[in-house]
Amino acid sequence: MTTFDDREKAFENMYARDQEFQFKVTARRNRLLGLWAAKLMGLTEAEADAYAKDVVRADFEEAGDGDVIRKVLGDLTSAGVECDESRIREQLDHKQVEARRQFIESMD
Repeated sequence: MTTFDDREKAFENMYARDQEFQFKVTARRNRLLGLWAAKLMGLTEAEADAYAKDVVRADFEEAGDGDVIRKVLGDLTSAGVECDESRIREQLDHKQVEARRQFIESMD
């Protein structure tokens, strides 16, 4: 019975690590998206950093990416930057890959 318990515990630990990794990658992705949008809006470095943090916080409003997309799209539109949802989704995909790469490289 202990072998089964050990395997169960190992799978639980692996699942917890995977969830934590995914959470960190998503947060970094959202930060990178915020920095991208801040650049389009012409924000200063300090403003861009604060804005990127706001984008990360926006992701806690609801499950999925809709809350982040709405925030960035609304802010870009308010700033007079021409952008649509598909462009933001495209950037989300690019930033997801970049965020994963950054985490994997930092683990080496």
